[in-house]
Amino acid sequence: MSVGTRVDVAIRGVRVDAPVRRAGGAGPSDDGHLLLGGAGAAIPLDPASPYVVRDGSLWLGDADLGIPARPVDRPRFYDLVTEDGVPYERLARLHGADVLATTVVQTCVRYGEADRCRFCTVEESLRAGATVAAKTPEQLAEVAEAAVRLDGVRQMVMTTGTTAGPDRGARVLARAVRAVLRAVPGLPIQVQCEPPADLAWLAVLHEAGATAIGIHAESLDEQVRRAWTPGKAAVPLTAYEAAWDEAVRLFGRNRVSTYLLVGLGEDPDELVDGAARLVARGVYPFVVPFRPLKDSLAARDGATPPDPRVVRDVTERVAALLRAAGMTGAAQQAGCAACGACSALPAAGA
Repeated sequence: MSVGTRVDVAIRGVRVDAPVRRAGGAGPSDDGHLLLGGAGAAIPLDPASPYVVRDGSLWLGDADLGIPARPVDRPRFYDLVTEDGVPYERLARLHGADVLATTVVQTCVRYGEADRCRFCTVEESLRAGATVAAKTPEQLAEVAEAAVRLDGVRQMVMTTGTTAGPDRGARVLARAVRAVLRAVPGLPIQVQCEPPADLAWLAVLHEAGATAIGIHAESLDEQVRRAWTPGKAAVPLTAYEAAWDEAVRLFGRNRVSTYLLVGLGEDPDELVDGAARLVARGVYPFVVPFRPLKDSLAARDGATPPDPRVVRDVTERVAALLRAAGMTGAAQQAGCAACGACSALPAAGA
């Protein structure tokens, strides 16, 4: 599949009945999960999209694009409940065909309107009853074991809303990692959190057994950060840089990643320059198009997705940087970059 097609369908969406879907949460969009050309893809479901999945292929209007396409099957672990009566689906979700993802703590200290990331709806799925506020390590271990055994899950992603303590959520992530690895030894796990005030928490996460870590800035432009992530912008980029460097020291080069959202108003050339600095640090810049989530502040205020041509240009340039540095998402073994479903970087060879 060409990068242009992959970007276009990511922004314009697709018409298909997708039994595995994700609505709300921390982002980046309300998606259905498909296999496009054999690769996992998280694509917005839009009944008005010109793209449609039909007869096992992706079509653009009346033209068969010759790209094999099918929805990801509903996993069997979704039909189970924990011993204390909680449906597994409310504790963790399938992403793509073989990634288990969970938000360990579904609340965030930055969720007040003045501080909230404008693209985030982490607490909306909780209000809708689609999840629970805090998943216990034992619950996540139970779900992970079943997902691996029944559905062939090969990696896990654990994120969290930011907590009030100086660990910023690392404490609960470490507990969850330890429990899951006791139940499923060797399962690659990525953890995601803000830079902890005490960087020693990064070592705790590494020692717990996490394979990779995501420390997400979303933008490297201070004006964009203040506008789109006002609460997180109180944490200076120098703190992110220190956390990235320490994480690379602990986890290794290309085992640390950060989201960079295209479409928040950052100059594309400056975004690519920032990505180059991240690559030089050994940090994988996971470039993803912004697409407004239902019930987000951005959607309320009428924000729209970026121009596909801009997303393609940025994606191809960042992919070239990653290829030159020998960095691929797959090499991270676990996490958003390893999954790749939300980005066109895999289609661009990164």
